[in-house]
Amino acid sequence: MLLQIKDLEVRYGGICAVNQVSLQVEKGSVLAILGANGAGKSSLLDSIMGVSQGKVRGSILFNGKEILGQHADAIVRRGVSMSPEGRQLFSGLTVDENVRMGGFLRRDLDQLQRARAEILTLFPRLPRRLKQLAGTLSGGEQQMVAVGRALMSAPDLLLMDEPTLGLAPIFIDEIMELISKIRDRGITVIVVEQNASKALARADYAHVMEKGRIVLSGNAREMAQRDDIASAYLGTK
Repeated sequence: MLLQIKDLEVRYGGICAVNQVSLQVEKGSVLAILGANGAGKSSLLDSIMGVSQGKVRGSILFNGKEILGQHADAIVRRGVSMSPEGRQLFSGLTVDENVRMGGFLRRDLDQLQRARAEILTLFPRLPRRLKQLAGTLSGGEQQMVAVGRALMSAPDLLLMDEPTLGLAPIFIDEIMELISKIRDRGITVIVVEQNASKALARADYAHVMEKGRIVLSGNAREMAQRDDIASAYLGTK
């Protein structure tokens, strides 16, 4: 099992954002984390990545090693990276500079160059934008840069936080298709997404969060086909 989370709790003062969450993620799979705003989805990802601003308790095992309490750079070195909500690019730097920033911890320069070339192949819109300032790109193109930057660290696990938020429909389809392409490269993906129908179409498994708890889990395609689940939790029917 690539990732095992047990009894995870995240508190911001008196607010419990993640409440006794336990889950497992198999290597090579895509897991969708679904739920409304404020359900605790982003807090869960921040805890895995070591960037939570809350008080975190529980256990997070990655490749059998405890990573809870480690700094984000150490977690990146272990093989986890994240494309954050809102993209968080360096708007005054070029696309190429932003992408290269994702590999700043790597010292294998030849492999780093190969990784950059592979990423530009994966994102065919980006090669002609390399010298353009990231802040001048469309939202969809910025999201591609954010994902490309995350892939530069050669992760085993990629966390994607609301990758389609605020995007035009054409970019939503492109970003969701990328999830399958990334998985095909052997990278495990956890995607937090409010667009439930799109996420379930690409995921193997899904968890639905509500008020910090996992209230529903199952096979993604089976969940997508059940009208009672969709209407009660996902707002897709």
